[in-house]
Amino acid sequence: MERLRYKLDVFEGPLDLLLQLIEKNKIDIYDIPIAEITEQYLDYVNRLEEEDLDIVSDFLVMAATLLEIKSRMLLPRELDEEGEEIDPRAELVERLLEYKKYKYISRILREKEEDADRVFYRSGAMPEEVLRYTPPLDLTELLKGLSLEKLREALEDLSRRQEEAVDRVRSKFGVIRRERVSLSGRIRDVLSYARRHGRFSFRHMIRKKEDRMDIVVSFLAVLELMKMGKITLMQDAPFSDMDIQVVGGEEGEREPDLTEVEEFDG
Repeated sequence: MERLRYKLDVFEGPLDLLLQLIEKNKIDIYDIPIAEITEQYLDYVNRLEEEDLDIVSDFLVMAATLLEIKSRMLLPRELDEEGEEIDPRAELVERLLEYKKYKYISRILREKEEDADRVFYRSGAMPEEVLRYTPPLDLTELLKGLSLEKLREALEDLSRRQEEAVDRVRSKFGVIRRERVSLSGRIRDVLSYARRHGRFSFRHMIRKKEDRMDIVVSFLAVLELMKMGKITLMQDAPFSDMDIQVVGGEEGEREPDLTEVEEFDG
């Protein structure tokens, strides 16, 4: 019988060589004539001029595998747990099919890469909400390498920075709280005082008041009572004491309407 001639110019490892032999001989991959393929494979390996020992060793390992399968094909078939015969070629066929799948995928990807230079995308087609999307925080990656010792050092450093940021002088200042003084209440107090005394000086009325804001509100109360016609005020010279006198003074006199008096916010 005339020997089948073949020529392989490019291959990528023993599986690639086997696959090309199968395709060129138009062999059913599920029913490989192992003796014929092994003979052609060994013929190629004997003519291999590759100097890289890693590459040569890969081809030799596959040659040993083919010889083992060939010898097992001559022996009675082993049976599996279900009593079915085990094909010695099954594992090799599975490897070849997987390699063929990845080889096909790599060719598709290579074609897409070559076509990529001729493909252009419209700018601004991505929705704004998608562009604003940020992936969720990976706590595992964030806390990677964190230990209790490092956490303690970080807390101590933070505490030290807070202490250094404190103003040693201003931190000792007390808190000044502003008390609200009621103008309408003070008007009632001054009017009551005027009715009891009839005639008096402003200085005498405020002699027991030490708070400056209290004195200012008392003066405003006097001015409001003057506008209402409840008291009269006389002053001989600028900055001199003010002489105040109540108008009327009857016990049953109607109280002034203070609803329109604006409160003084000290």
